[in-house]
Amino acid sequence: MDFKNTSYLIMGGTTGMGLSAALALKRAGANVAVVGRSMDSCKLAQETLGPGSIFYCGDATDPKTVDGAMEMALKAFGALDGLFHVAGGSGRKWGDGPLDQMTLEGWNKTLELNLTSIMLSNKAMVNYFKERGKGGSILNMGSVLGFSPSPRYFTTHAYAAAKAAIVGFSTSIAAHYAKDNIRVNVLAPSLFITPMAQRAAKDGAILSFLRTKQPLDGGRPGHSEDIDNAVLMFLHPDSKFITGQVLAVDGGWCLSEGQYNAPTP
Repeated sequence: MDFKNTSYLIMGGTTGMGLSAALALKRAGANVAVVGRSMDSCKLAQETLGPGSIFYCGDATDPKTVDGAMEMALKAFGALDGLFHVAGGSGRKWGDGPLDQMTLEGWNKTLELNLTSIMLSNKAMVNYFKERGKGGSILNMGSVLGFSPSPRYFTTHAYAAAKAAIVGFSTSIAAHYAKDNIRVNVLAPSLFITPMAQRAAKDGAILSFLRTKQPLDGGRPGHSEDIDNAVLMFLHPDSKFITGQVLAVDGGWCLSEGQYNAPTP
């Protein structure tokens, strides 16, 4: 796909799937502006993406972050054609988990990370698109856990609630702003090897289960670049007849029950 003369903002674009998508967009000819939480991640992204890209360091739950990033990107590129919102994260360290054990802090922090951040970036981009009058594309990061639970190893109920809410939020605004040619879609990955997934990536029992739960390509966890083609498809201006869709990039997760190893006597 040719992305020449297009520009995109990626919230959470300095690590993992966001960084991989930024690199794919840049290779296809797009201008990219990426936002990351830490200076270290921004420096790493700068080394990966090289000159010509824009980097902004800030917390995606702070409305000043998306405003600052957009201002910087618009000054550099002149216009923006789309947003890919990847920023989010696990709330385990604050107390997300099974409902009977969940803390209020875990609930609030998980929803703030994963849902409030998306509301802020999507609102800013919708307002920009409406003011510009040319439409554009928004792609939000969900998760298969928002609609396809896996109760033994992946019991973070606030996270699942947030990711389910992203689907409802995205399809609702897709319907409302379709008349403005603003497209809004959702990607829902399964278990990918990202900085957030280190707990699962280092657990032999989970990896064994995963070989049957997402059996494509040998039953492996996803790699960040596995989402790149889907990102390019949704963000490309030629996908102008696609909105309100949820695409699972999941290695077969939603099709399989998954098999647990029998416990050792």
